[in-house]
Amino acid sequence: MKTRSVLIALLLIFAAAAGAYVLYSIFSGSPDSKESAKPKKIPVVETAAAVETTVFQKLDLTGSVEAYRVAHLASPAEGPVENIFVREGDRVRAGDQLALIGRRQGAEARIAFLLEEVKKEEANLGRTRRLVETSALAKERLDQARASCESARSQLVQAQESAMDHTVSAPWDGVVSRLEVKTGEFVAPRTMLMELYDPDSLVIRAAVPERYAAQIHPDMDVEIRLDAFSGKTFQGRIQKVYPYLDARLRTRTVEIVPEKAIDLLPGMFARLQIILKKHDNAVVVPKDAVFSDSEGPAVFVVKDQKAVKRRVKTGITEKQGIEITKGVNPDDQVIVAGRQKLKNGDAVALTKGRTQ
Repeated sequence: MKTRSVLIALLLIFAAAAGAYVLYSIFSGSPDSKESAKPKKIPVVETAAAVETTVFQKLDLTGSVEAYRVAHLASPAEGPVENIFVREGDRVRAGDQLALIGRRQGAEARIAFLLEEVKKEEANLGRTRRLVETSALAKERLDQARASCESARSQLVQAQESAMDHTVSAPWDGVVSRLEVKTGEFVAPRTMLMELYDPDSLVIRAAVPERYAAQIHPDMDVEIRLDAFSGKTFQGRIQKVYPYLDARLRTRTVEIVPEKAIDLLPGMFARLQIILKKHDNAVVVPKDAVFSDSEGPAVFVVKDQKAVKRRVKTGITEKQGIEITKGVNPDDQVIVAGRQKLKNGDAVALTKGRTQ
């Protein structure tokens, strides 16, 4: 009986405690309900307007100024360099004398020897003729003596002709770019004497990597910057595209000429930008506006104070922004900062927009 009374007392105590808790919750409110009653903080974002402009895809290259019309002038004969009539940098006209290779001095000994041989053969021919006339020798001996005499005379004539000094002349108008020998040096046949280039043939040569080789064609626009003309940019175009790739470097050579005359010199260093593509009326947004997730590139566009997530297709990327070919219209306000925790449809507050 006593145990039963204790149980009843305990049940009454628990019931009273539960009732007190319920009354407290009703009148004071639970922590959870207080928290849910607080207004949600709206994220602040920065936006920029999508703009319509012209974009370019450019290929940066380096090149050097070279002449495609070059003559390497060699010695036509063996002998001393008697005279060089030009200096490096001289402009010459077609037919101008450039160098003189002496031959007479070195050939004098041989000519003297051949003269003696001719005299001997002529004397022998005279004796043989007299002996044949007296029937002391057969007529065949006269024919042999006559042939030997003619051979000696022919050798003498050849030696005298080859002993003439040789003049090296300019094949066309040009500039002497390099001298390889000095006056007084003895040269062998085909020894390189000097180099000549045509200034009208100066071009800028550059090597295009294989991945861009198929996109290059004549008459493409090129921006040219030369270290020799610091701070200046010249417009040019591709004049020639080589029909093959360098097997070792995997590059394709192009020749570029400026649109206006420039005082080019062989060896000048050039920095180039080839315009691969040009898109007019392109929609461009700042780079910070574009992000990627598992489904691809996207942007947040602000509509009615809400962040609307849009899937986009991108095109040319430039320093100032990215071309959007699908998903954004001109003047759309895209979020460029504060989008890290945004979800589609979230309300947003705007700061001052960024201009491109």
